[in-house]
Amino acid sequence: MPAASHGAANAGPIGRGAGGFTMASKPKVAASEAEEDAAETSEKTEGEAAEPKRKLPLRLILMAVGALVVLGGGGATAFLFMHHPEEEKPAAPAPKPAVFLDVPEVLVNLSNTGSDRTQYLKVKVVLELSDQSLTQQIQPVMPRVMDTFQTYLRELRPTDLDGSAGLYRLKEELTRRVNIAIAPNKVNAVLFKEIVVQ
Repeated sequence: MPAASHGAANAGPIGRGAGGFTMASKPKVAASEAEEDAAETSEKTEGEAAEPKRKLPLRLILMAVGALVVLGGGGATAFLFMHHPEEEKPAAPAPKPAVFLDVPEVLVNLSNTGSDRTQYLKVKVVLELSDQSLTQQIQPVMPRVMDTFQTYLRELRPTDLDGSAGLYRLKEELTRRVNIAIAPNKVNAVLFKEIVVQ
């Protein structure tokens, strides 16, 4: 028996069975694992049941929002382009008729360096004004305007007046000089009535 007492003392979870054999008993850990597995399974079934109740996936929400934005933008665009209000637009104010002021005829000799033949330039000019009241303001300074024309035109060479580009440059330069002479008033343009080179 001493062997049995020795075996019983060292057996721990091993106990004596029938017939003198000792069997190892299952540890209690296995029972607790089984309980945990059962709990996890029940949690999974609860989670699976709860998952369909979960909100829609983010991707589906974004697609729905994008579709609404596209449809809303299309509707707004169609409304803005196809909607014609019955309101009458205010009529544009009638443009003021242009006012013209005749400038006395100018006759100058052109600058001919190295040539014996003298050429003349005869110009009839009209000033285009934006308002009738400017006529009374320009008349007192007309001698200044004439002096500006005379000094500039005397410096021209016959080649300066060649072609439409030459006449355009002459027109722009005369307009600029007239505006300087009559400042703070301003003319819209200098128009040629007649221009002759002899």
